[in-house]
Amino acid sequence: MALIVQKFGGTSVKDRGRIFNVARIVMNTRNAGNDVVVVVSAQGDTTDDLIAKAAEITSDPSHREMDMLLATGEQISIALLTMALQELGVSAISLTGWQAGFSTDRSYSKARIKRLDTERVESELARNRVVVVAGFQGLNRSDDITTLGRGGSDTSAVALAAALHADRCQIYTDVEGVYTADPRKIPKATKLKEITFDEMLELASLGAQVLNNRSVELAKKYNVELEVISSINPVPGTIVKEEANVEGMLIKGVAKDNDVAVISIKNVPDVPGMSFKVFSLLAQKNINVDIILQSSGNEAGTKDLSFTVPLGDAEGAASALKAAASRFGGGEISVDKHSAKVSIVGAGMQSHSGVASTMFEALFNQNINIKMISTSEIKISVIIDEQEADKAVAAIHDAFIN
Repeated sequence: MALIVQKFGGTSVKDRGRIFNVARIVMNTRNAGNDVVVVVSAQGDTTDDLIAKAAEITSDPSHREMDMLLATGEQISIALLTMALQELGVSAISLTGWQAGFSTDRSYSKARIKRLDTERVESELARNRVVVVAGFQGLNRSDDITTLGRGGSDTSAVALAAALHADRCQIYTDVEGVYTADPRKIPKATKLKEITFDEMLELASLGAQVLNNRSVELAKKYNVELEVISSINPVPGTIVKEEANVEGMLIKGVAKDNDVAVISIKNVPDVPGMSFKVFSLLAQKNINVDIILQSSGNEAGTKDLSFTVPLGDAEGAASALKAAASRFGGGEISVDKHSAKVSIVGAGMQSHSGVASTMFEALFNQNINIKMISTSEIKISVIIDEQEADKAVAAIHDAFIN
């Protein structure tokens, strides 16, 4: 008998028909002789609807109250799915995140899991029940409800799989696996049979929405083999694991991320410690910085500094920098909210030359200007105008995959 953790996203449980479809998938897995733990997201657009309800009340809700509100979405899903399982004759019980043992830090809206006590889950499994757990949520030391941020249900599922030493963690979604690009926009996109943790982590961090990057980090840390699979079409999905066959495939995917803002500071004093002052200030505000571009110093003894942050953090970052502008020489601070990041990822590029050249040539042929560039051993990212992002992805995909 194996232990399988299955996670279903919001579209997979958006209505009665989809809920019973999920219930039958779980039932079939159970009937095959497996113990099953299910992690579920909020139905369809429930989270967006709840955010809209909050906006009807206030333009600046507290993070604590938003967590209290948004956590209800997953609780609706687990109760309905458990009812559907029971209707099909499957013994099942629903548990909230805290009932399932998720303890988090105090960071409302983007909490981190600090501890996971699986005693209750294991007890219910021992009673021959399917355990349906609300993803995305936990409880902090003050007994306040917290949420894990975007893609938090993926993180919940992988954490449970790791803690329970599950044989596999299956991430069910509305696509049939991990593709070389978004198949809804790139018809020639190819489904991958397998991909490494490192490659998937890069793709997830760079805008590919099929898996949350924190969940991949956890899977890699605890060596939890993932399977990305369709909840609609029962075909083999994509296996995410430590090592995968990369022969014959230079890159594994092209990703686009519109959640990007470029902040620039002009005429920063070209002296030691200036970059530390800028980025330590942002770190204190819990703002993540991605690509950084710094010009060389000029005759006036100044330099320009540009970097990217998530779009939602742009105003907060700019305000914090402007309030402390005297620390940076009083340079002009500007925010560009109309950029996108386009990236290629593949372990194969480590042993092949000319990858960057091919990517840049594809962009040149489409007359697309590059604002910033970032590279690592297995990825190259460029910042371009957001209006040209889809065209860029198609051109790069054709250059490498087709």
